[in-house]
Parts: sequence; structure tokens; C-alpha cells
Amino acid sequence: MAKVAFVFPGQGSQKVGMCKDFYDNYACAKKVFEEADEALGFSITKMCFEGPEEDLRLTKFTQPAILTCSVASLAVMREHGLECEIGGGHSLGEYSALVAAGVMDLKDAVVAVHKRGQFMQEAVPVGEGAMAAVMGLEPDKIVEVCQTVEKECGEAVQAVNFNCPGQVVIAGAVKAVEKAVEALKAAGAKRAVPLPVSAPFHSTLMKPAADRLKEVLDKIEFRDAKFPIVANVTAEPVSKAEEIRALLVKQAASPVKWEMSMHRMIKDGFDTFVEIGPGKVLTGFTRKIDRSMNALNVEDLASLEKTLAYFKEVR
Repeated sequence: MAKVAFVFPGQGSQKVGMCKDFYDNYACAKKVFEEADEALGFSITKMCFEGPEEDLRLTKFTQPAILTCSVASLAVMREHGLECEIGGGHSLGEYSALVAAGVMDLKDAVVAVHKRGQFMQEAVPVGEGAMAAVMGLEPDKIVEVCQTVEKECGEAVQAVNFNCPGQVVIAGAVKAVEKAVEALKAAGAKRAVPLPVSAPFHSTLMKPAADRLKEVLDKIEFRDAKFPIVANVTAEPVSKAEEIRALLVKQAASPVKWEMSMHRMIKDGFDTFVEIGPGKVLTGFTRKIDRSMNALNVEDLASLEKTLAYFKEVR
């Protein structure tokens, strides 16, 4: 029998029209959107379904939009009786996982990530921060090169997303990232490509955002998790409310250890990973991390049908 983990996508998976299938066909999904709209005081539903795309790409809207779609997709899965024994989420997706595990209420989570997006964007003025994806170089070497560049130019640049074998994302000040890209290519990276983002997420430059986020999270009720969540910061499962709260604050200015998190779940015997929410980014990562794992996703009626068929077969 499959040992199931639910994983939730982060920023970059958004697209206009996401989750409309579920909204139109499932009352439980529609209820999630209505709750999110009420909590936010504006229609994230309209933005998800109609855009415009430029607004949906703004961090302060992207984050609540993806979280709402993920939780709505989860509601549909649960209506079909699908559950998991462990969960995780990539950056923003960790909040979706915490809603799934009963740690946070949807209304609190959606407001928290809306503010998180604002704080992250405001921490570094537009044009002063950058990110780049580095392919084909060992993570330890990437960390080493970034540390060397940081010392040489006196500006921040760090490895911030350890996504899957052969793909690490770096972030920091624009000039430091540019220098690191050149140094990484010289060190043997197959590619080092600037990313179209508006801030250096998860770098130490996000510390002001983390400090402001702490004030928001301190006012929210956290409960112990109904199932463990593998934290981005530690790549270890956590269940206790106060530990989760502290790690969420730290997460904003710390690297996302996604590949390590996946290896931890695989080590614990999990063999089926269902990405819940828009896109297939994490599904792709799962296949690169360990091709023997069962990687599924649920984002619309077609993907739901495939996932339900899989579980019917294994059960």
C-alpha cells in the first residue's frame, strides 16, 4: 500500500484560470475561495480566474492566490477520501501544508502570506535584488563560490533554493549575483540563468521581512499538527505549534532545503508524493530526486481523475 505525502507548490506556479475547474464543480472548493475573499477583503477569486496576469505576478497577490488554490484542491481531494501521513511545501507552500495539517486556519494563513509577500517585496527595493538558477554544479561548490564572491564584493549573495539534483537557486544584491553567475560558470556550471523575480527571496536580505512577519505570526493561533510537516529550514519533520511558528519566521530569510526535505521523507518510507495546487513544479523535482517515487499532481479535473485512478489501483 502506498505511503503518501502531500506537497504544496510555491511562487512561480501561478497562472490565470487556475483552479476554476474545482470552483465550478465542487462546493467545497468554492467555499475555500469565499473564505479567502472574506479574510482578505478583496477578491482573490477574481484575480485567480481573470487576472490580469501582471497583478497575479505581484508577490503580495501571488502568495494568497496559490495558497487559496492549493487549499481548494486539497478540499476536493479530501471529499474523495484521500489523506496523507506527512506533508511539506516549497517556501509559500509550507503555509498551505500547515493549513492541511490543521496548524493554521485558512483565514489566518491567507492574510499572513498576503502580508509576507508585501514584506518581502518591501525589504529590498525593486532593481536592487536578483536571483539566478544554477544548473549542473554541486551544491557545496555553489555555496563556496557564493561565499567567496560575497567576501570579495561586500554584498550579499547566497544559495537559497536547493530544489533537486542539478538545480540550485542563488539570490542577493544585483551586482553580487551577476559576479557569482560569472564565477559559477567559470567553476563548471552548465548554465546560470537570471530569474524574472522582483526580490532576492530567502537570502539574508529578507531579514527585515522576517522581523515584520514575526509580528503577524505572533498574533495567529497555531495548533500542533495532525500530521508532521517537513520544514524548509531544517528538512526535518515538525509537529509542535511553537516550533513551527519559529521556523516560519526564520524561513523568510533562510534557504529552502527542498531536495533534503524530499530525501528525508523518502528515508522515512514515503513513496507516493501528490503535489496539490497549481502547476507541476514539485512533481518534476520529485522525478529528478528519485525516479522510483510515484509523483502525482492535482490541479484540475483531468489530473484529479488520474490521481484517483492511481489510488484505486494501489488500494
